Amino acid sequence: MLNWEEVFQKWQNYTELDAQLKEQLETLKNDPSALEDAFYEQLSFGTGGMRGKLGPGINRMNIYTVRKAVEGLAHYLEANTVNYKDRGVVIAYDSRYMSKEFAVETAKVLGVHGIRTYIFESLRPTPLLSFAVRYLGTAAGVMITASHNPPEYNGFKVYNEEGSQISLEEANNIISYIHQVEDELAIETLNEKSLEENHLLQWIGEEVDRAYLELLLSISKLSEDDQKRQKDLKVVYTPLHGTGLNLVKEGLKQLHFNEVYIVEAQAVPDPEFSTVASPNPEEKAAFQYAIKLGAQVDADVLLATDPDADRLGVAVKNDEDEYEVLTGNQLGSLLLDYILRHTDEKVLTNARMIKTIVTTELGRAIADYYGVETVDTLTGFKYIGEKINEYDSTGETFVFGYEESYGYLISSFARDKDAVQASVMTCEMAHYWKEKGYTLLDALNHLYETHGYYAEDLSDLKLEGVAGQEKIASIVNYFRETEPDEFAGIKTVTIEDYWQEKIILKNEPNRVLTTRLPRENVIKYILEDKCWICIRPSGTEPKIKWYYGAYGKSKEEAETKLMRLNETLNNMIKTVTV
Repeated sequence: MLNWEEVFQKWQNYTELDAQLKEQLETLKNDPSALEDAFYEQLSFGTGGMRGKLGPGINRMNIYTVRKAVEGLAHYLEANTVNYKDRGVVIAYDSRYMSKEFAVETAKVLGVHGIRTYIFESLRPTPLLSFAVRYLGTAAGVMITASHNPPEYNGFKVYNEEGSQISLEEANNIISYIHQVEDELAIETLNEKSLEENHLLQWIGEEVDRAYLELLLSISKLSEDDQKRQKDLKVVYTPLHGTGLNLVKEGLKQLHFNEVYIVEAQAVPDPEFSTVASPNPEEKAAFQYAIKLGAQVDADVLLATDPDADRLGVAVKNDEDEYEVLTGNQLGSLLLDYILRHTDEKVLTNARMIKTIVTTELGRAIADYYGVETVDTLTGFKYIGEKINEYDSTGETFVFGYEESYGYLISSFARDKDAVQASVMTCEMAHYWKEKGYTLLDALNHLYETHGYYAEDLSDLKLEGVAGQEKIASIVNYFRETEPDEFAGIKTVTIEDYWQEKIILKNEPNRVLTTRLPRENVIKYILEDKCWICIRPSGTEPKIKWYYGAYGKSKEEAETKLMRLNETLNNMIKTVTV
């Protein structure tokens, strides 16, 4: 196996290296640590695909690392999928640097294997790619996106024939084929003209959009008459320089939300995301332009979707007449209540609500209230998609899925989180409550009064490079090995170790149960009084994340417990990383 210096030399000596990458490589030579980081390991292909910084090197996103991933995918399809050549692969891309180029590179490699590809003629959201796999009946799908990462990132996500992110088993299988590709610089490709002439590349337009919008209209909880009636709701929307604009606008137009104001400065696709520090609707700073426009037009609701339009952030006015950004847990809980409130009781008896293990327990309380079973999954919407796929054969009814990181899915015609669905349903929900004289914050407070006060938060620490990876591992191992009896004075009840696949009951130390979820490097502590903490490395960034949730009979009680948990966890992690 070559060391990183030898791999670097191989790239440097490759006479046909892409000109732009060659120029960047020359610059890197003056920064030894950056050069090592670019070549010391292969860019990780994880449970859904790969994501990384753009640039030269095997630990970067570039045409050669993309080609290697596609070559592995092609071999996987050949070995595991029926009629894969004719069914083909559908590819979509977002507004990032190199997104369209990577989409075409994917087709160039698949074409060598005789696999037909369908590429959208312009940028599209991730949920539309998920839908397109099912609509076109393709063998797989590829989405070129880095979601809400900074501008220097891009990514390559793979979807299976069900339109969901690939399962762990599928990912591991694809990874094994990728590892068999010895030289990323020597992968054969066809040129774009040859692909088109041999009907191996088809550019697709608005047909898929129209089919998606038709199904989007069908999930409305409004009566036919109400759907056609003009809505007295003022909406401000920003796509944050990404892909959501057309589908969100058309989705709202179908339900006659006619007072929709677009943040024009952020409506143009821009790989630099030049008007925001981060194109992440989880952060209030991303709403700066939307809040300014909202104040001008007296908007009821502000919507912000991330660059690939799979995550949605929402802000509404509070009692101080200022816009308050809802958390993902809060919006998800509101949507869940609205959907179940308007679902036939006969459907509810067999209904399933799906959430991740780091998502608020308020969702479980709401589902219980309506007699709906809650199903927990590991962190990541791919696991929610997998459960929905299971329901296709079990007959169980999916009614809603969500995660704390601003991902929601209302209907399973897409099998990944869908900010377009969530945007339209949020406006419908806001309209419903406004007609009753309430805001979404009023509705949220009603949920708290009914079910108790739940508060959650998330912290993270970025640790890059080889040393960073070692520190992340040491933090997780600390929580795995020490098994604290309490956090912030709140006693530990249960420890769920998803890597060792065991559940430890603190009151019965000799009784160890088995986890029922896939194996993953995650530790969760269930504490007394519906409180909890969870530690996990990020699957897409060099970060360690720790989540924590608290419950109280009042808002003050819940927030005080949450603050104590935050302080305790921060101090514990500082101790490990010093």
